[in-house]
Amino acid sequence: MTRPEHDASLADKPIPHQAEPDWAAVGRLPIDGSNEPLVPMSLAPPPIKVFPAYARMGIPGAVDECYVREGVYRRLLAVARSLPEGLSLLVLDGWRPWRVQQYLFETLQATIQANHPEFDDQQLLVRTREFVAQPSTDPSSPSPHLTGGAVDVTLCDADGLPLDMGTLFDEAVPASHADALEGDPGQDDARRQARDNRRLLYHAMHAEGFTNLPSEWWHFDLGDQLWAHYGGHASARYGPAELDTIENRWRRQL
Repeated sequence: MTRPEHDASLADKPIPHQAEPDWAAVGRLPIDGSNEPLVPMSLAPPPIKVFPAYARMGIPGAVDECYVREGVYRRLLAVARSLPEGLSLLVLDGWRPWRVQQYLFETLQATIQANHPEFDDQQLLVRTREFVAQPSTDPSSPSPHLTGGAVDVTLCDADGLPLDMGTLFDEAVPASHADALEGDPGQDDARRQARDNRRLLYHAMHAEGFTNLPSEWWHFDLGDQLWAHYGGHASARYGPAELDTIENRWRRQL
């Protein structure tokens, strides 16, 4: 596939190295609060595709939809429309119920502990938080995915198949760090293509104001505390969000 010149330049631009977040500092950032609703990504036209990964994996409590804040929805559409012809933005996860966050955290932590029995509690926490944020419903410091401002995405081809990114979505290994494929001149063609795919995704998202969690090439933020932290903003826009259930509508109406 031949990319337009301006798109090719994105794949030529390395992903910058960023330090892992200081989660304590992230949680201290103020949240202005926003009434923006959660909207389903399945409403979006092409070139957006939606595959609610956790529901399809059978994760307990996962919803069979990818919800994001309205502002995030519009920015994701802009990202998708900026991609080279034939490519689509594939949304894998957005707003995440607390119980799903808890399940992911506990299962990863148990797996790491089984493989590294020498880790003390602090080492175990740090290693787990590298790939899954600690579950929190605290209004002043919510888990990123609980806000509707965090989103997990990748790229797919004209047939809907995900592009090679070097690792799978949610693969908890060092190679999943966004810049892990940078700086290795001895890479083979497949590895270089995966690196270029990551670069294209990273820079297309960054151009629309998203920030990236350095340990996960697929995780991007807009409006939440991680976004404020990496984007140098004084405050976040989004706190915890809830789906608009029929019970909530009735409460407001009555």
